[in-house]
Amino acid sequence: MLDAFAKVVAQADARGEFLSNNQLDGLSKMIAEGNKRLDVVNKIDSNASAIVTNSARALFAEQPQLVQPGGNAYTNRRMAACLRDMEIVLRYVSYAMVAGDSSVLDDRCLNGLRETYQALGTPGVSVAVAIQKMKEAATALANDVNGVPLGDCTSLVAELCSYFDRAAIAVV
Repeated sequence: MLDAFAKVVAQADARGEFLSNNQLDGLSKMIAEGNKRLDVVNKIDSNASAIVTNSARALFAEQPQLVQPGGNAYTNRRMAACLRDMEIVLRYVSYAMVAGDSSVLDDRCLNGLRETYQALGTPGVSVAVAIQKMKEAATALANDVNGVPLGDCTSLVAELCSYFDRAAIAVV
């Protein structure tokens, strides 16, 4: 797992080069957006339970067969596993957001996830829909400026969306 700073240094070191102006500019931008980045992550973390619960409710309203007898989220045990998995994905998206790099999401959460779901008979498309619903909720929170003067967070929201999209693609 690397954060954006360690990744840039490792890449330059592997090439035996000094950091380029573009690399330094990118890191400077990340520092300048540091408080906004932490505000976005704090909003997600503070509302994680609601994000997961509301996203699951919306998914099951659209795909009621998942919670009916024989469905993948039928029985309390399976429902709990579904909510747990959604929470794990959300948690690793927030880690990636803090780090400014997707490697923690890829390495610790997404690698092998599709194969695991296939082996369990879990519909990857439904998982992807749940992830997209969490993306919508997290994006709405990141764009909400009530009580926190974030300023322009366009690039941070785009970055956040990219992590959710990465997760959704990984499970299908």
